[in-house]
Formats: sequence, C-alpha cells, structure tokens
Amino acid sequence: MNETLHLLVVDDELGMRVSVERALRHYSTHLPEIQHDVDFRVSQAESGEAALALIETDVPDIILLDYKLPGISGLDVLQTLKERKLDVLVVMITAYASLETAVQATKTGAFDFLAKPFTPEELRATVHKTTKHCIVQRQAAKLAEERRQIRFEFLSVLAHELKSPLAAVEGNLFILRDHLVGDTIGAYDHLVNRSLIRLEGMKKLIFDLLDLTRIESGQKKRSLAAVDVCAIARQSIETHGALAAEKHVTVFFDGDQAAQLNADAGEIEIIFNNLVSNAVKYNKDGGSVAISVRDQGQVIVIAVKDTGIGMAPEEVARLFGEFTRIKNAKTMNILGSGLGLSILKRLSHLYGGQVQVESVPDEGSTFTVTLHKEPSLAATGNESAPIQV
Repeated sequence: MNETLHLLVVDDELGMRVSVERALRHYSTHLPEIQHDVDFRVSQAESGEAALALIETDVPDIILLDYKLPGISGLDVLQTLKERKLDVLVVMITAYASLETAVQATKTGAFDFLAKPFTPEELRATVHKTTKHCIVQRQAAKLAEERRQIRFEFLSVLAHELKSPLAAVEGNLFILRDHLVGDTIGAYDHLVNRSLIRLEGMKKLIFDLLDLTRIESGQKKRSLAAVDVCAIARQSIETHGALAAEKHVTVFFDGDQAAQLNADAGEIEIIFNNLVSNAVKYNKDGGSVAISVRDQGQVIVIAVKDTGIGMAPEEVARLFGEFTRIKNAKTMNILGSGLGLSILKRLSHLYGGQVQVESVPDEGSTFTVTLHKEPSLAATGNESAPIQV
C-alpha cells in the first residue's frame, strides 16, 4: 500500500527548513512488516504562531519542531497540540540538547528527540521510525474501531434473533395466565408446544453461539484420537431420524468402512449434525438425503446431497456468515440459529479443509466437506486452505 504523509518542519532558520525539505523531497520509506510504502509532502513554518495557524487548515501527520523559536516556544506549541488532542507525532529538534530538555519535551507529548546538527541520514532514520509508529498506531486504532463495530452489529443481531421467540413465548404465557382460550386444559396444549419449540430454538442458538465463541477464541478443548467417521455419520442419521420420518424424508448412507482420521470426535459430530440437520429441514416432504464418506488418501471427503428447496447463486454467496439464514417464502417456517454453517466452516478450517456448495433452486443442494486426516496437515492448512463457496 502506498501513502503520502504530511510532514511540517517548524524552525526559525530558513537554511534548516530548506535542508530538511531537500532531504525528504524524494525520500520514501518502506515498512515491510505492514506492507506499506510512504513518501512525504513537506511544508514549512518559521515560528510557533505560523505553525499553529497552518495546522488550523492543514493538520500534519508528523511535525519536526524546533525547541527554541521566536515568540512562543516549541514546548508551547507542543502543549497546545496536546490540549487539542490532535493525531500528530512530534519530533523535537534543537541545538540545546540536554537530558532535561528531552524529558520535558517527552512529558509534554513529544514522540522523539533529534539534536542539531544532524545529518540527512540521521534525519531520515528518525522520520522512518516516527512514520512506522504513526502508521502502526493508526492501523491499530482502525482495527479497534472495526472490532467495536463488529461487536455492536453482532450483539444487535443476537438481540434481534432472541427478541422474536421471547415475544412469542411471552404472548402464549399471557394467554395461559388470563385463560383466554377457556378453562379446558387441553385447549392450551398447542400454546405450550409452540412455546417449547421456540425455547428449543433459543437453546440451540445459545449452544451454537458458545461453540462458535470457543472455536474463534481457541479455547475449545480438543481431544484428538482415531475417529471412525462412518460411525459418527450413522449416529447423526439416527439423531435426526425422527425429523426425517416426520417429513417423510428418506436418508441413504454410503461410506468407506476404513474411513478414519485423527480428530476430535465432538467436532466431527458437529459437522455431521449441521449437514444432516439442514439437509432434512430444508428438504421437501417425501424427499431424500444421500450421505457419502470417502477415504481419498490424505483426506476424508464428506458429501451430503438433498432434494430440497435449493438456493440461488446470490444466496449461496452469503451462506456462511454469522446469523445468516436464507429467508423467503419457502424457509419462513423453518427454525434455525443462523450459526450452524459458520461453525461448519470454522471446524473444516481446523482440519485444513474446505467446504463446497452446489445448489439449484427447487432441485436441491450438495455440501461437500474435505478434512485432512492428520493434525500436522490440518495445522498447515489452517492458514492457507481456501473456503470455497
């Protein structure tokens, strides 16, 4: 990235101001740690008063500020900048170099100190150090603001996702309290059942959120051992058997019996539960789900194909974001936390894996997850393996 910083040199000696400008006129500095190239636009001021007047209309990024100036001193200028809380780094330059001067300038807010006389190389070295601090400091502030905004948006979405089911449960409780449907206990069964469904949805949201938080923070305890992938697949199919039967969805399974990987069994179970649950929930009544597990040498490939409602390309593109649920007339009555596929993506990433999705509206979707067998390969893949959507 290329950037130009505004550097203001404040000195009552014309020769000094011209020398600084000449030394920096064609100077650019490279910051390899943050992939930044910086050059400079240099302006001049012959006094503290002139510098403050210029700063009113054109705030610099860096100021080379002479300690001894006619009129107000460099320390006075520094104090004014501190009071105004401007985002400026100041390097004091003076012929009266002393420890006392340096301490006083630093206490007032100076970033660095440069004693006269100095060579062009010494000037550039100081400017390089100051520039690096300036860019890193601003990037850190920008990152902090982005994190604050993300946290705000996350909490806003979470509150929205919880508000609707809470309101529904509250409404049902008011009906129960006021006996609005009569005095027959059985008349209230549907309200109780609807409330339990809503509470189950909120519970799943909270559990999914906890899983996601543990994975993101790296605090999730992992117990790696040889895992029978097909056994976990069958367990997940059994777990979702009642829902499949309710929707008359037939589930087929085909797996390589030797398919094993060194993994955390709980993580593989979460992957299958998300895949199978979605394949059944978003299927058509009387549809089918085909699950396959293939051992392909260094990787295990899991594929789950359904005959469900499918998705348009623009829906697939935003599928793996937090709290992302495809909302349309076909999905309005399907409950979910909107976190399951985000968790799936992150767990796949832990195994150096990738997730691929193929979907056609009204025909169905196929999710394919690739996982490396060994933790060493997974660790390498964590930083470079793409998540393909």
